[in-house]
Amino acid sequence: MPPARSLVDGAWAPATRTLTGTLEDPATGAVLGPRLGSTRAEVEAALAAADRAAASWAAVPPGERADLLDACADALEATVGRIVAVESASTGVPIRQATPLGFIVTGSFRLAAAQLREGWLTRTVTRDDGNPVTVELLPWGPALCLVPWNAPAPMAAHKAANALAAGCPTIVKPSEYAPAGTQLLAETIAGLLPPGVLQLLHGGPEVGAALVGDPRVRAVSFTGGVPGGRAVAGQCASGLKPVQLELGGNNPLVVLPDADVDAAARAAVDLLTTLNGQWCRALGRLIAPHGLLPRLLAAIGERLAALRVGDPADPATELGPLIHSGHRALVAARLLDLGGKAHTYTDVPAGGNFFAPALVTGAAEEPARHEIFGPVATVHGYDTVEQAVALANDTAYGLEGYVFGTDEAAALAVARRIRAGEVKVNGSSVMSLHLFTPRPAWGVSGLVEEGTAETLRFFTNSRVTGVENGFAL
Repeated sequence: MPPARSLVDGAWAPATRTLTGTLEDPATGAVLGPRLGSTRAEVEAALAAADRAAASWAAVPPGERADLLDACADALEATVGRIVAVESASTGVPIRQATPLGFIVTGSFRLAAAQLREGWLTRTVTRDDGNPVTVELLPWGPALCLVPWNAPAPMAAHKAANALAAGCPTIVKPSEYAPAGTQLLAETIAGLLPPGVLQLLHGGPEVGAALVGDPRVRAVSFTGGVPGGRAVAGQCASGLKPVQLELGGNNPLVVLPDADVDAAARAAVDLLTTLNGQWCRALGRLIAPHGLLPRLLAAIGERLAALRVGDPADPATELGPLIHSGHRALVAARLLDLGGKAHTYTDVPAGGNFFAPALVTGAAEEPARHEIFGPVATVHGYDTVEQAVALANDTAYGLEGYVFGTDEAAALAVARRIRAGEVKVNGSSVMSLHLFTPRPAWGVSGLVEEGTAETLRFFTNSRVTGVENGFAL
């Protein structure tokens, strides 16, 4: 792992402040060293640099910003393989899963550049008197991108590319659990941008709070857990600044009576184990007819028993370790809190932070409503579709939903009754249904939708100008 370095106003310096906790090799559990953070002086210097750069970066014509973003994408094409390898090693995500996500690293910059060239930031409408009225989407000012640890570099790329495209000087802070991939991304592209336009700071909640609460930061995009999201939202509310939150999920998979059992079992395993179960759109609640549950659980168990578990760097590995021993302990504690009976089928190594995926029957109602953020899901039987929909919606979260059924029209009708930002019928991939549809959230799953167009718009506000020619009442 590369040593942590901060990028402030165009200059790199080693991160020197020691944080609580250590970095670990997820596969072995070996301690790699202390977690390191940026100093208060570096935080202040980065805020000052972003503030100085705001006017000049906003003044760069969109076409020129697009050229710079494409240059960033070109540079990242040469290093994305290294970024993916570092991400896999630091998070425990199998390389076969991390590699496709590398497309987001380069693709985010190309998509943002394309939107600028297509003129997404300006449009004109015509008044009844023939005068044109121009609507411009202008940058809020310095933006802060707070990145989680489960897929850090792809999320950093998506947030930063759109903030930069909007004309916002951007400060990125990755999670202290897995900063290396995001740092490599910044190292690749920082020299292509003016000083102060892209900066990288390290640290935990203290650094994040200092940045969010500073009045020079004018927009915040955060992906993480609900407690962190509430804290960020509270600070942004106090400062009357826009905030984009993508938080957790307790996502239902509704298996309808006519569903193909093998297809539903495959989806359940995919949703339970992608990113080792550490993703916000993972399976939280498996909901199936009482009569179908024995066959479904048996089919899921067969697939879980056949999983190839091991070193994340091995292309054959399908399930890797959890990111840190502390998180493994948290997932284990949440599993115990569920009560009921945990069904496990997968043999995992004794060393490292491996955790056997578990399906829990007979879980207590209240803990079953909450996210676990690991390869654990509760199982719920139903007699009627009405009960299935009620079970799917029996949680404060509303991020993702999944419905499986042979009759697609009937399955879509059920999907449209589930309270979630996106509901997939007969699908379980990590990707959105469409590149140009939004990624919304309901309830405690988030605030302000993300997406290819939506994230670019988030970092802007509108200005409307035109000639009224003495209109009078």
